[in-house]
Amino acid sequence: MASAASDPVLPLRTALTAAWENDPVRQELAINTQSADARAAAAKSWFAGGPVLTASYSDDRAAGTNLGYVTWQGGVSVPLWLPGQGSATEHLAQADSKAALSRVEVERMAIAVRVLEQGSAAILADRRVIAARMIVRSLEHIALLTNRSKGQGEATGVEVQAVNAQLAETRSELAQAEEDQTRSRVALFSLLGIQGVPDLLAAQAPWLARIPTGNPKALEDLDPRIKAAHRAVMAAQEDMHLARSSFMPNPEIGIDAIDQGQYGSPWATQVGVNIRVPLPSDVTHTPLLSAAQNRLAAAMRAEVEARRAVHNELAQVMARVTAARVMLLQSQTGASQTMKRADAMEHSWQLGETPLIEVLRARTEAWRALLTLNQAEVAWHSAIIRICISTGTLP
Repeated sequence: MASAASDPVLPLRTALTAAWENDPVRQELAINTQSADARAAAAKSWFAGGPVLTASYSDDRAAGTNLGYVTWQGGVSVPLWLPGQGSATEHLAQADSKAALSRVEVERMAIAVRVLEQGSAAILADRRVIAARMIVRSLEHIALLTNRSKGQGEATGVEVQAVNAQLAETRSELAQAEEDQTRSRVALFSLLGIQGVPDLLAAQAPWLARIPTGNPKALEDLDPRIKAAHRAVMAAQEDMHLARSSFMPNPEIGIDAIDQGQYGSPWATQVGVNIRVPLPSDVTHTPLLSAAQNRLAAAMRAEVEARRAVHNELAQVMARVTAARVMLLQSQTGASQTMKRADAMEHSWQLGETPLIEVLRARTEAWRALLTLNQAEVAWHSAIIRICISTGTLP
């Protein structure tokens, strides 16, 4: 695996496409759709099942008489559709196919969110490493000046120890940041299947102009999760129709042929029609109807929960965009001011006007402010992409 520094920056659409092609769930959903289509095609058959063959043979040898009484009998029959059962079976398979297709869009959305999360983590890890290296270099410079001052009798051993302790702590945090960077890149490579980091920072405020925020209900209805939940309800309703149509076992109709004879008599052949009609029974029909009712109730409950979840999530991501913008502006100001303060205090320390411990504290605060700025910047761009994913308006 390539190092983090050499990983290319991928356009967001390229990263999303790579993650989708690398997703193992995609193949499963494709097979589910094909299976439902195959069931719909099979339901167009003239009969409710395959033909049934019957055959029997009997003679009088087992009875001990052995007079030559022999009977051969054979037949073939086919099960018939009950009224409305064939069309209900076909409609259920078609509804299942549409539900499987809607789950594909839900999975696409889930993959996009995962790419956003993993990409944000990778970018933040990179920023943390950069910031840690900056503070390490700054503290190394202070440590060099402190050691030099100690040799000239201008600094105490306590001050040298304070600098070395702060430098050691910062180097430890740098090592932790580099570990997080490696871990995030491994996770991102596992998700995408290719090297690279999504260019999340390309998301800008103009992207928000594509979102019709004036009609939240319409945005919710466009969400793939609500569409999938609604199609699951439609499939459950078709299952209910099928269960009601299957109020009894399928009757069968066919033809029989009988060959029979006895000793000293000519053989006789008979051909006729056979009909088999099992009568309705609650023992067989009630479990089918109950299972369909349970499926419909579960699907309706899932649709209500999906609408609530999407409504809450859409409100949250919209609020997150506003909050992320404010946080970015404030963190920019804070990072700028703390960095200037740290530089000024270091200059003042070199002039002997400020204690060393205050310089170290100022540098640490500046580093923390820089980390906060990086987090706010990534959060702002991520919030833009997240609301575009939720509303289906991603460029």
